[in-house]
Amino acid sequence: MELKLIRISKQSDSISGILLIDNQFACYTLEDEEREVKVWGETAIPKGKYEIKFRKEGGFHNKYSDRFKSIHKGMLELQNVRGFEFILIHCGNTDENTAGCILIGDSQENNLLMKDGFIGKSSQAYSRIYPIIAKELEADKQVTIEIKDLTDYMNTIHISNASGSEYINSSQVFNKLSEISGQLTTLTAKMDGKSII
Repeated sequence: MELKLIRISKQSDSISGILLIDNQFACYTLEDEEREVKVWGETAIPKGKYEIKFRKEGGFHNKYSDRFKSIHKGMLELQNVRGFEFILIHCGNTDENTAGCILIGDSQENNLLMKDGFIGKSSQAYSRIYPIIAKELEADKQVTIEIKDLTDYMNTIHISNASGSEYINSSQVFNKLSEISGQLTTLTAKMDGKSII
């Protein structure tokens, strides 16, 4: 299973994003801001591709075992994040709820307007998305997450002016309009000023 986190708005105190699961929109994300020099609890992890595995110890695991009893199998932890440890995908609403982790939610406020950013309905998103990922991990399938900026994806989109039966290019449109215009001019000349009823 492949997850993609696309960072869509990087501001001075937070990063807003979207999460895709197998190229389908899943939810919104919120992270700490990027920094040249890491500040503990206030810095987003580096872009890159990371494997996700269960983490079955620690405070979050114990808390989520009680909070999400029916679905919890272990925290979703990103592996081998350079300069970071214990990076999880979990619930939260602002960048104050994360120390480098990825928060998920089903609604999002523009972080141009709210410096800490905001995502809402976080527990709802977690309850919906967690079982999908956990099922893959329980089946011993690999789950990865790739983190990129929106501009990284925009640079890979190719717009083509290819011509084929499924495309209509500007010269085809111009030629058709010229043809129609010529026919209308001929019709006007043949009418010789007479009305059509």
